[in-house]
Amino acid sequence: MSPDVSIVVVTHDSAADLSRSLPSAVAQKGVSVEIVVVDNASTDPSRDVALLYAPNVRVLALPENVGFAAATNAGIAATTGRYVLSLNPDCRLAPDYAETLVRRLDARTEAGSASGRIFRAAGDDLAPTTRLDSTGIVFTASGRHFDRGSGEEAEGLYLEEEEISGATAAAGFYRREALDSAKISTGYFDSDFFLYREDADLALRLSQLGWTCLYVPGAVAWHRRRNLPERRGRMSAAANFHSVKNRFLLRINNQSAGQLLRTFVPTFARDVVVVGACLTVERTSLPAFSWLWKNRRRLWAKRREIRDRVTARRRR
Repeated sequence: MSPDVSIVVVTHDSAADLSRSLPSAVAQKGVSVEIVVVDNASTDPSRDVALLYAPNVRVLALPENVGFAAATNAGIAATTGRYVLSLNPDCRLAPDYAETLVRRLDARTEAGSASGRIFRAAGDDLAPTTRLDSTGIVFTASGRHFDRGSGEEAEGLYLEEEEISGATAAAGFYRREALDSAKISTGYFDSDFFLYREDADLALRLSQLGWTCLYVPGAVAWHRRRNLPERRGRMSAAANFHSVKNRFLLRINNQSAGQLLRTFVPTFARDVVVVGACLTVERTSLPAFSWLWKNRRRLWAKRREIRDRVTARRRR
């Protein structure tokens, strides 16, 4: 019999964090779980730490770092649960996180994904704080996306269950049926994203396919978030490169011509800022534009694939 929830943890030199996050995954109560750690060719003891939790945890070791999106896809393909929980190694779950979301999505069959009430965690111990990390993804007219409530004091905020735009992959919860309906040639999560924004892309694709996303405040987790807009200057060159590349990939995959026309002014204004920054203070991100150009035919074919998938589902 398939488990209720497949927990997929992607690691890359994450040994220190795994000793905090994996016990919280193993301790999930009220539902049957399987846990797979997908290791992206770590050079630290990540795999050894994960194996300490065997047989509750399986390790899928990849020969090279294929990025978060492709590694998560490998984990999803290697599991069988009715639901999939994408868990960052620097995220710790309350013991009833999975049970709470299973119960709500079992009752809401139109919901393809869900987000809990995710707080910021602090330090190596992933200590709980009173500030929010994410209560779901929100999108702006200029094509940007943010984690709702990010950095805000939690008291009195976002206490009601409601539909939202999408779930952050730090502790994203997905119905396998929804993931299967959204899978394209580059995977459930689009592997072209490598890392950063892949959860926003999947959120948009699921929405276009008719799935809703549910915010369930009773499901609680704690996440130590490193990459934030205000910390961009301290992010790695690779993270910034993928951030720029994926901003445009997100639009290529999901934005219709009508949406582009309606939001042209704020979108174009933001593009000017992004291009200007790449020409001046963040020149290491300039290769993002050559990557997009070199892959333009394949990316356009993938866009048609997504549009065809959406059209076929709406005709059912």
